[in-house]
Amino acid sequence: MTSRTDGSTPPDDPAPQHPTMPEVNRITAEDIRASLKAGFADFLARPVMSGFFGLFYAVFGILLVWSLVWLGKIWMIIPAIVGFPLVAPFAAAGLYDMSRRMQKGEPFGWSDILTVMAHQRKREMGWMAFVTLFIFWVWMYQVRLWLAIILQDASFSDFDGFLNTVFFTPEGWTFLAIGTCAGALLSAALFTVTVIAMPLLLDRDIDFVSAMLTSVRAVTENPVVMLGWAAIISVTVLVSMVPAFLGLIVTLPILGHTTWHLYQRAVVPAQA
Repeated sequence: MTSRTDGSTPPDDPAPQHPTMPEVNRITAEDIRASLKAGFADFLARPVMSGFFGLFYAVFGILLVWSLVWLGKIWMIIPAIVGFPLVAPFAAAGLYDMSRRMQKGEPFGWSDILTVMAHQRKREMGWMAFVTLFIFWVWMYQVRLWLAIILQDASFSDFDGFLNTVFFTPEGWTFLAIGTCAGALLSAALFTVTVIAMPLLLDRDIDFVSAMLTSVRAVTENPVVMLGWAAIISVTVLVSMVPAFLGLIVTLPILGHTTWHLYQRAVVPAQA
């Protein structure tokens, strides 16, 4: 005989439960101001540890330029410097984790922060690193393409010659105009998909596609505010790179901590 049980029997293969997408808030310029204040406070709370990430980023930039000079790739120096800020969101992952822990009142040491990316290996942060580096590669490749098309007969035997060709010839002006437009589009695309996605991936167990879509929604629903934040980041980083990248030792940590607090304001907190 077949036994019977009271009530309904659950299906053998229930439909998978998909996580809900994070909700985004409307933010204002006041949120940027408050986030900058909080980011500066985080930097002052742990200046040595925060400054370490800025120093690492600055040293990486110096080594990048030195390597290009050593390899004789003089033409790549300017596009490399201009594209260098594209990888800043990934470089600031440790800063996001510092702000997260300070906000929760959690104690932490050097090992906790320096291994933050290793702790993310089973999650989706690696894919965001791939997206960031891929866009940087596209930036460098398209610069080389436009150089070949527009400045094909120019000689770049030294850095002065490259600067003279780019800034004092009609072909150089055309190259700068096209390169600036292409760079602006790539920078806007990368900022849109990472500005919220990076801290979101660190904060929640979410896939990188959902994180990028959330970032896109946060930008599209707050276009003016996010455009202002992108401008602050771009100008600050580029100016900080003028004194041999050394300004980044202070500015990158502050911008990284600030991005965490802006993320907290732009995305509705997860339900407990």
